[in-house]
Amino acid sequence: MKSVLSAIATTAAVAIAACLFATTTAGTSPAPPAVPPKPADKNQYQSFAMTHTGDPERGKKLFLDEQRLACAKCHSTDGKGGKAGPDLFAIGDKFGRRDLVDAVLSPSATIAVGYSTTVVKTRSGDSFDGILKEAGDADLKLIGADGKTVSIKTADVAERRTTDLSLMPENLYAGISTQEFADVIEYLASLRLPAAAAAVRHGAPAEIPALATPVELTPFHSPDHHFEHPVWFGPVPGIANVFTVVEHETGRIWLLDKRSKGEAKTPFLDTGRFMPGTRGLLGMVFHPHFAENRRYFYAKHMAVEKGHFATFVFEGAAAPDGLRDSGKPAVQVLRMDETSNVHYGGGLAFGPDGFLYVGMGDSGPQQDPQGNAQNLSLPLGKMLRIDVDHRAGDKPYAIPADNPFVGRKGVMPEIWAVGLREPWRFSFDAVTGDLWVGDVGQDLYEEVDIVRRGENYGWNVYEGFEPFSNRFRREGEHFVAPVFAYNRRYGASVTGGFVYRGDPKSSFYGVYVFGDYQTKRLFALTQENRSLKTVRQIAAPPQMPVSFGRDERGELYMVGYEGTVYHIDLSGSMFE
Repeated sequence: MKSVLSAIATTAAVAIAACLFATTTAGTSPAPPAVPPKPADKNQYQSFAMTHTGDPERGKKLFLDEQRLACAKCHSTDGKGGKAGPDLFAIGDKFGRRDLVDAVLSPSATIAVGYSTTVVKTRSGDSFDGILKEAGDADLKLIGADGKTVSIKTADVAERRTTDLSLMPENLYAGISTQEFADVIEYLASLRLPAAAAAVRHGAPAEIPALATPVELTPFHSPDHHFEHPVWFGPVPGIANVFTVVEHETGRIWLLDKRSKGEAKTPFLDTGRFMPGTRGLLGMVFHPHFAENRRYFYAKHMAVEKGHFATFVFEGAAAPDGLRDSGKPAVQVLRMDETSNVHYGGGLAFGPDGFLYVGMGDSGPQQDPQGNAQNLSLPLGKMLRIDVDHRAGDKPYAIPADNPFVGRKGVMPEIWAVGLREPWRFSFDAVTGDLWVGDVGQDLYEEVDIVRRGENYGWNVYEGFEPFSNRFRREGEHFVAPVFAYNRRYGASVTGGFVYRGDPKSSFYGVYVFGDYQTKRLFALTQENRSLKTVRQIAAPPQMPVSFGRDERGELYMVGYEGTVYHIDLSGSMFE
């Protein structure tokens, strides 16, 4: 999913080990103690950094020192990026101290999205590894830990794979003292958004006040019915108090039956039946007429086929009782090729019009170097809209006649809206029909949009309200600004939610509730004509909010990626 900081620093573990034992350059800050013998294990570094204050100036010198840590070879700190590792601008706003400590001590356990190591083998027998920066039709470009870019012709590629290893060696800490380690962590923690960059603008306030009384989150199920990285939750239409929960890596969909006091968790579908080895089940949705016919549901997953990444949407049929899959073969509705293994979207939803909406991310690599989100011939970085109740030609669906680009040469007719980066979760307001999207940002901002027919939401020309790049700007193109954008002080990975339409007497009625996965915050906002009116922090959940759900009464739920679904109890709080 959307993981924490990845610190990528050097070309090889052997080389860095030699550099780490070099003498520290003298500086204006008092010199730290001489390097002591290496402690027994990394736990001592972790404990020391969590209980002792470091010196950020000494940490900065180590960060920049090419003879020791050489962090600056792979990381920029100015928000511009472009190096092998993630840009660390405002990293102290994004992550807590323990996250920073763990990321440096165990880099392969906390690789940031888009910064996994790609290994390419050519037909001539050469092998290259690095971070994928571009993946065009003609060539691939990898950037190594030494900062050098290698271009490989696509026709020469014999094998391409993505590993779960960081370019940064696991023993980076080994040749520095615990105090020096604390200094580096202190420097990283000091990298925060400058006050001047947090200027108040419409839709992006510098401060987001918290409610006087936070909303309550109560576990919705027994601890015995813990889920393994759940990413979606929702009711089974027409069957009161019965829900489905989608697990990410396992490829399983569970039925959570709360019709009796006993509460039951039973299998609804194991997608491994027709997708062996599935990794990346992203979400699901039931057909609008499921309550009447107990038939169709739709799910989305990302997979690798012969070294190529792709996202799929499939149609399944439920058993007559609606409580499990029928066992019939699934029908592949959509297959969308990806350029990398990131930003594959995730959301599926039926609109008030009865059509299926599919959110697609730009597919990466970071910064969308091919301009996928602005390319109207591709589904990537778009909101798609299809009619699954009819068939046209060789496709298992039809194109709605009022889709905005129907009949336009060279443009995918499935496209409904353009210029999204990673619309992980989106939903329709049950009263107004507005399509709300939480679009995950690049380096500086997360944004919330209300998406409409044929509009362009700016990526990668804009990130939030700010210009990002002119490389793929089209003459005369109009870009629609977000309803709301927030900076790294408040989060690093927005999770779209729902407009609350439960109790009409509640102060939250008509309020959009959403969250940030990384910082574990819940927010709520109101708008008028897509202009922000009020935004508040409403809770600090115990788990990372990876998704939200809404039952048939309009009550809201939060899915914690660590395994628990929570009911969001708004009754004891006042939105003001």
